[in-house]
Amino acid sequence: MSSQADAGILPYQQIRQLIADGAIYAEPQIEEWQIQPGSLDLRLGTKAYRLLSSFLPEQSPIASRLNIHDLYHSDLVMYEMDLRQGAILEKGHVYLVPLLEHLALPETLRGKANPKSSTGRLDVFTRVITDLNVGFDEIRLGYHGPLYLEIVPRSFTIRVQTGLALNQLRLITGRPTVSDAQLRALHQRTPLLYQQDECSQQDRPLAMRDIRIDNGLFLRVDLQGAEPHQPGIVGYRAKKNSHVIDLSKVGHYTAIDFWEPLRRNTQGTLLLEPEEFYILASKERICVPAGYAAEMVAYEAACGELRTHYAGFFDPGFGLREGQRQGTQVVLEVRPHDVPFLIHDGQTFFKVIYEKMRAVPVRLYGAELGSSYYQQGLTLSKHFKW
Repeated sequence: MSSQADAGILPYQQIRQLIADGAIYAEPQIEEWQIQPGSLDLRLGTKAYRLLSSFLPEQSPIASRLNIHDLYHSDLVMYEMDLRQGAILEKGHVYLVPLLEHLALPETLRGKANPKSSTGRLDVFTRVITDLNVGFDEIRLGYHGPLYLEIVPRSFTIRVQTGLALNQLRLITGRPTVSDAQLRALHQRTPLLYQQDECSQQDRPLAMRDIRIDNGLFLRVDLQGAEPHQPGIVGYRAKKNSHVIDLSKVGHYTAIDFWEPLRRNTQGTLLLEPEEFYILASKERICVPAGYAAEMVAYEAACGELRTHYAGFFDPGFGLREGQRQGTQVVLEVRPHDVPFLIHDGQTFFKVIYEKMRAVPVRLYGAELGSSYYQQGLTLSKHFKW
């Protein structure tokens, strides 16, 4: 597994084999619904710890920081909560939850975690932490030990309980990133980006001259609002004061109680206010071929004052759709920092890198797996209805 030719993200069937071999284990045991084409959903455990602050456990195991006999004298933990019957996580507070899954990785495998799409679209900031590590969301080669999830609800107070999945884990060998030259060749064989033709209203692959590639694939923001069932709506802004959202409830909450729709203007612009949370969408529609996965990466250094995503992993098969519409829009979770920031329709807004799979997954992202967003346009999280 260590040669560069074998580099890649482990697919569905190889994740299943790792579970069978005991390299990933949990109590209760891992369930079939957790295994995705290129990732594994991670479940919340039985306890949550309300923390005074975030931290990194570079010098000691995390459990040693949590086993405090007198919480009132802890420099980290304020109190603990039982998640088995559900518990409320307050907006703006930091929580740490031991996950049900544990790892005993072989020396050739490392991991990378990211929030699930629904988590990001609720403005719930999450990061996986492992023992004796100096960074978040990166699991070192051959890691043996528990997994913990830091949770910070930003816009909404949420209710969670044991067994819910807020994050997912990829397992990786080698360096699977697809180079710019390989991206160009891949787009010529299997188009990666589509856009609606203004005359025919049909989706067409973007010509190579219209694609910007520089250590990844750049995409633009849509402020025209092309979705026919949402005429003129280009995004949503989270309301500042709203009720608790129970993350176990799907299609339950009326969207207008939590979100303010944003309509297009004649200038094709949108003024983003500091520390507000927005849901927007890409102008292009993206495809991820079966032998690849993709990830949105930070673009803050280039564009200045924006965090342009929270959850940005696309499983193999994302956007591979039959029929008239080709590709799937990317939904963007956006939070400006410090100053108001004016954006315009078609502005370069984020970047996607592609990575190779070690093998083509036997199951792809889409309706077969009950994937929530495989036909998405400008879409809120699955918890809301109109």
